[in-house]
Amino acid sequence: MNDARIPRILIAGATGYVGGRLVRLLEDRNAHIRCLVRRPDALYGRAEKNTEIVKGDLSNSETLPEAFKDVDIAYYLVHSLGSRGDFEKEEELTAGNFAEAARNAGVKRIIYLGGLCDSSALPSPHMRSRTRVGEILRMSGIETVEFRASIIIGSGSLSFELIRALTQRLPVMITPRWVSVKAQPIAISDVLDYLAAAIDLEPGDSRIYEIGGVEQMSYLELMKTYSRVAGLRRYYLPVPVLTPRLSSLWLGLVTPVFASIGRRLIESITTESVVRNEDAIHDYPIKPMNVHDAIVSALRNEDREFAETHWSDAMSSTAKSNWGGAVFGNRIVDIRTIRVGTTPENAFSVIKGIGGVNGWYYANWLWQLRGLLDRAVGGVGMRRGRRDPEDLRRGDVIDCWRVESVEPPRRLVLAAEMRLPGRAWLQFDVESDGDGAKICQTAQYDPIGIAGLTYWYSLYFMHQFVFAGMLRGIARLAEERFEKKQSDV
Repeated sequence: MNDARIPRILIAGATGYVGGRLVRLLEDRNAHIRCLVRRPDALYGRAEKNTEIVKGDLSNSETLPEAFKDVDIAYYLVHSLGSRGDFEKEEELTAGNFAEAARNAGVKRIIYLGGLCDSSALPSPHMRSRTRVGEILRMSGIETVEFRASIIIGSGSLSFELIRALTQRLPVMITPRWVSVKAQPIAISDVLDYLAAAIDLEPGDSRIYEIGGVEQMSYLELMKTYSRVAGLRRYYLPVPVLTPRLSSLWLGLVTPVFASIGRRLIESITTESVVRNEDAIHDYPIKPMNVHDAIVSALRNEDREFAETHWSDAMSSTAKSNWGGAVFGNRIVDIRTIRVGTTPENAFSVIKGIGGVNGWYYANWLWQLRGLLDRAVGGVGMRRGRRDPEDLRRGDVIDCWRVESVEPPRRLVLAAEMRLPGRAWLQFDVESDGDGAKICQTAQYDPIGIAGLTYWYSLYFMHQFVFAGMLRGIARLAEERFEKKQSDV
């Protein structure tokens, strides 16, 4: 926007897949950013120090005025696809509250990312909801720039991780009719460029832009392109019937993506999502990359980008997660949370003392056994200990792990250095929770082929036993130390 003053930008959905990456992009451009989030702790340590983080809940209009104060441009990057209730009603409520708060605060422009679909076909509930959100935002009377995107290609996006998992796991794939419907995939980097460029549009009426890459292709063609990039030989057997509901249950077994989310996603794939209005090409100096290059970029950056934002982030910030080995894309993720009656600082002090002479807070004999097995196959085992029983630095060794990231008192990420048919990480996140703290323990495993999957599932029950016990042990020790401190005072 042509304004001598640097505009203040509000981002709703900053903890989500697209929103999280947009925050980074705008931070790199020294933009004046404010993030509206339900749980500020979810962004601490991820956002730059100059980025404002304001607590608010779009489902509760009374929490929003402070977040919208003095805002010039507001991004709406929120969706309720993972909602357990009526996600269409929920999206109408949150969009309405957002629009009202923006109007009351005098916001000049709203920027929204929706979905691309054939307007002449009967829309799915998911696409109908996305379109309705755009209508609600425009009804605010504020200039609204709506982007409608097809399949987004990027490590961590729901569609891409689905394609990646199916292609990696199934040498022979039964393909229902919906995989032949045309789409126009677009790289996440190009989506972000469009969203950022909308800040500098000349003021005018509300407008809708359809955005996509340079090629139109089906999910089947996209899977074939992925297999070529990844060096995989795959075979496809078409079947005449396979309903979205059956397909989603099948996906739940194979990937698994949550069946409800899979069904909503597939229902939106049953109609074409190709660009018919090319205004975006004329109004923006952006040249989208082709599908091959987008996939190469996604795979090249997958470790860093998966850790930073993922399609499941928005859901995990709202639900009480206790998933014992759900598979996101090709990566198995075991997420467990527990509340403790102590401060985040005290809880983290226990976490950062893990390993070495302090042990792993539960079933140490199993950790020692795992170390012996690792040494038997030429691995490092558990004999290395740790440099200091309390202090941790990035790069430190902890038994058979190495510190990949440490951000006191909020996050610790360990990368496994034992011999595995894959790669593994153990992550701890701590945040305040009322008068206590919440600890989120995440084990991630990226299997290599059948050997990797066999390893994980052969030890499945032991993992459940150890991970659950370790988290309880951390919580118990944190509370015991806190009670001792209180009694000493």
